Order: sequence, then structure tokens, then C-alpha cells
Amino acid sequence: MQQPRVEASTPETSMLPNFRAAGRSCSYCLLGNHVRCVSCVVGATFSGPLLASASSRYGQDSALDRILGFPQPDSSLVPCVPAVSVHRDEQNLLLVHTPDMPENPRVLRVVLLGAPNAGKSTLSNQLLGRKVFPVSKKVHTTRCQALGVITEKETQVILLDTPGIISPVKQKRHHLELSLLEDPWKSMESADLVVVLVDVSDKWTRSRLSPQVLQCLTKFSQVPSILVLNKVDCLKQKSVLLELTAALTEGVVNGKMLNVRQAFRSRPSTHCPGPETEDPNTHAVRSPQRTGWPYFQEIFMLSALNNKDVNTLKQYLLTQAQPGPWEFHSGVLTSQTPEEICANKIREKLLEYLPEEVPYSVQQKTVIWEEGPSGELVIQQNLLVPKESHVRILIGQKGLLISQIAQEVSQDLMDIFLCDVLLRLSVKLLK
Repeated sequence: MQQPRVEASTPETSMLPNFRAAGRSCSYCLLGNHVRCVSCVVGATFSGPLLASASSRYGQDSALDRILGFPQPDSSLVPCVPAVSVHRDEQNLLLVHTPDMPENPRVLRVVLLGAPNAGKSTLSNQLLGRKVFPVSKKVHTTRCQALGVITEKETQVILLDTPGIISPVKQKRHHLELSLLEDPWKSMESADLVVVLVDVSDKWTRSRLSPQVLQCLTKFSQVPSILVLNKVDCLKQKSVLLELTAALTEGVVNGKMLNVRQAFRSRPSTHCPGPETEDPNTHAVRSPQRTGWPYFQEIFMLSALNNKDVNTLKQYLLTQAQPGPWEFHSGVLTSQTPEEICANKIREKLLEYLPEEVPYSVQQKTVIWEEGPSGELVIQQNLLVPKESHVRILIGQKGLLISQIAQEVSQDLMDIFLCDVLLRLSVKLLK
């Protein structure tokens, strides 16, 4: 494997003495690793250049192949996860292409709702089979609504991965984008099912639904909802799950009282009317201290990193789909453009590796996006930072940090696009 090459230049060469001077501007450039892609086709491995022709540019069983009528391998045994086109025009064309739905199509629009950093994007990636959404331990990794599509046989499930739902006060205090406040509400307007995700490893927030989530559920109480307790693998005492379930559901699931030994104080009544029988405007008055939602239809306890757990939830979603026309071609995996996916992946690594508020001050600008001489995807993105100290932090000692970021992003993009990726990252001081 070719090792990354780091080039740097600065007006003060003593600033980074281990770098080789290459010019006058304050610019640090990394050439990412170039690795041959290995993709899976119906359980078999395929190794070789995937950009040899237009029809095979995005890997075997690509959406473009299907549209052009090229023969496809038998995928009856293993569901095929489509690759994402590396060209924006072709991705946009696929998004508006007439869906290739069967005679009896079924569809389900699912909104993932939860507090920031509850694991919504991780769960979405696992459900989709490719890591197309950014994930990090820091909050507000997802900045706007993103769409993912699961298509299996006659069923299509559309996932709306929303930003963590926040209050207007936090949005103003931290100068966050308005999309973080509005997108979860907009998504609910077209939802067939709501998945409320709770991080049970966070002992400070796990015992109650946030007021914003409850407000959203109340306003759209006609939309069926399920509760997903995420990160259960982090709990040492599994008995805590019973207590959390009782608190988050107010002791009621699918209209039935839970058989929980712990004393339950929230709702002494044994009868729980459906949400359609209550005036949504009276919820806040009648239950000012409400911490849970008594109208969940089902409860799932899982780790979003566990394929078996996630597959159980996925099968449930597929069975909940109702007869109706598909919204997308079966080759669509996400509504994001390839450039957006790349920018989000780089931002994901910045959030993961940079300390405190540093990653939030980095501005990203893609300057090169083209096919290389050997068919590889060549990308160059400039990372603009406001302080010289941030430049040093982002580069890392001997360029190791920026090198690691480029390597990990390159690998992630190869898994999404199913082609070779050559990534160059350039760190510049914002003027």
C-alpha cells in the first residue's frame, strides 16, 4: 500500500521544521492513500478497476447498469446495497428517474427522532448497509435532514435522518443553523412511522424524553411511533432497562399496561386512551411533568453497532410498509450529492479528532472533483481555519493527524462509491 505523502509550506519554516518547504503560501497538502477497491457481488469477491466504462463505473449491479438495461447478477439470495454515483448529474438523474417498482409495491416513510448524539445516524447507516451519514461522538454532527432508501423485493423504506431535536434557546445561544431547529418538524409532516431513539448509556438524559421530542410527538400524535433503546451493550445492569421502559412509556405500550414491579407514579390510571381521543393542545396542561409517551406501539432494545439487533428492527420496518407507489428508483441509496457525502465524511473526522470547539471553526471548500488518468476519483478539499494554532492542531505532529484523517475518509468513500479514491487535503489559514 502506498504511504501518504505530506507536503507543507509556510512563511516561517521553523513553525513545522519536519515539513519540506514547497512554496510561499501558508498551505499544507496531503496526498491520501490509493487503494484498490474490493467489492462484494452476491457473496463473491471482485477485485479490479471499477471505472473502466460508464456502465460499470460505480461497481457491479450499479443503478446506471439497470437503467441502461445491462445484465445483472442474480441477487435473489443476498440483498444488494447500491453504490452512490460519483457524479452529481448522474446522482440527480437517478433521483428523478421513474421508480422500477414491482406490480405490488409497498412503501414506508420513517422519521428518526431523538436528542443530539442519540445514535440516529449510526442506526441509519446500519439499516442502509453503507455509512453514508456522518457520525461522531460530538453533538450536532448531522446539520440538516438527510434521506436514505432501503429497497428489498417489493418494499421500499425511506429513512429521514434528522438533526438532534433542540430548543430555540439552544439554537440561538450556540448560533446553530436554523435547519437544526426546523428539519425534525418538517420531516414529521410526511412520516408514516416515527422511531424515537434514546441513548440508555447517558444516565443524565435516559430516564425521560426531551420536552422537544414530546412536543413533536404530541403535535403529530396521529403518526404511529415506536421506541428504540440504543447502546444497551453499555449497560452493566440490564435491569435498568425495565425502569427506563416504564419511565419512557409511562407504563403503557400498544394500549396495554406493562408488568413492571417497580412503583409507577406517573399515571395511576389503568386506562390509556389513544392519542386521537385527546386534544393535543391539552397535553401540556394535563401532564406538566410528563417524561414519557404512552402511545408507542413497540419497543426495541439494541446496539446500533450490532448487525443482528439492527436487522430485527429492519425486518419490522419492512413489515410495516403499506401498499403504495415507490418514491425512488431501487438504485437510490441516499438523496445526498457525492460532494455532500465527501464533505460530511471529512467533517465527521474533524469532529472526532479535533479538540473542543476547533472543528466547528473549520470551513470546507472542494476545489477538485474529477476522474484521474487511471479511472480513480480525485478529490481536493481546502480546510480553512481562523488561527495558526488551529493549523498546527489539524496538521498534527509530523503530519500524522491530517494523514490519518485522509486515510480514513478515503476508505469510507471507497466503500460508498465502490471505486478508487485519491484524496488531497489542504489546510490553509483563513484571511
